[in-house]
Amino acid sequence: MKTEEYRNKTNAELLQELDGLVKERFTLRIQRGTGLNPKPHLFSINKKSIARIKTILNEKKADGK
Repeated sequence: MKTEEYRNKTNAELLQELDGLVKERFTLRIQRGTGLNPKPHLFSINKKSIARIKTILNEKKADGK
């Protein structure tokens, strides 16, 4: 998802998206640990999406929204 799409969401929606991404990261780590070898690029995409959401949440908190 693009940054602008995240900016248009409410804090509750962002937190829900963040929760889903954290669960997905856990699933990817479990798959890698059991030898299923998920696609490596999914780890970086997931990590960057989590960072984007956290950054936007912090920006919104600083702005007082």
